[in-house]
Amino acid sequence: MFSPCRGRVAGGGPVGQSVGRDGPSAETVSSGADERTHMNFGIQLYSLRDLDESTAALVRRAADAGFDGVEFAGVDDAAAVRPALDDTGVGAPAAHVPIEDLEADLDAVCERYGALGVETLVVPFLPPEAFADADAVDETAHRLDDLTAKCDDRGVRLLYHNHDHELVTVEGEPALDRLAEESGIGFELDLAWILAAGYDPVAYIDRYADRTPVVHLKDVVLDADAKRGGRPVPLGEGELDIDRCLATAGDTPVEWAVVEHDFPDEPAAFCRDAGEFVAAYRTDEEA
Repeated sequence: MFSPCRGRVAGGGPVGQSVGRDGPSAETVSSGADERTHMNFGIQLYSLRDLDESTAALVRRAADAGFDGVEFAGVDDAAAVRPALDDTGVGAPAAHVPIEDLEADLDAVCERYGALGVETLVVPFLPPEAFADADAVDETAHRLDDLTAKCDDRGVRLLYHNHDHELVTVEGEPALDRLAEESGIGFELDLAWILAAGYDPVAYIDRYADRTPVVHLKDVVLDADAKRGGRPVPLGEGELDIDRCLATAGDTPVEWAVVEHDFPDEPAAFCRDAGEFVAAYRTDEEA
């Protein structure tokens, strides 16, 4: 296990141009699987939390839908999950773990998820006040760097997953860019929330590909009245240019595209349909 995300990225300033809250032009809307990729596709099991199923059952459901892996957001019975992973051949690229748990007992977290083959841990959320101004971002950078160093010592990779509030402007640039400049934290870029914040997800993939082994593939309809500037929708029904995002990510060190929907109306149908959707992006030899 390793953590290639240490070290600072040269340069600064906002990545790309804002597309605005009114949404991208027609040219940026995904029009189908025109680009095929060698990337692995997974699903964040948080998307399926409303199903009355064990984690092991969700792993098997993801396998049946054709996903290469699952990203955990908690595990109910690790002893049952390991056989499900082994039986299906599904990988476990990452796990979302609250920063409080990581800081309280990192060894226990590493032991729990290491037994499942997880080598990448993700801080899923920090509150808006952690990015409110330059001092707050710098403090967050120090906090994440400290935790990254401890993960490095244990052979585990640490990433940070963004929402939209990390893109607020701080001293002339998005807070996320300042975080990148002031820390060595790796990223799990949530492409939908970058778009909802008014920025081009592809520009962020390009800029931070060397520290972004995983992206969250989520579609969104832009809505200025929505909580985060957009409403998650099934893949292909929103305004994320999925073709362009996957084509760009496929030419970078990005290893996984993890599908997510925060509030699917029918989680089982979402899992099935999302598996079919990403299958169209596999190369011919993988399909």
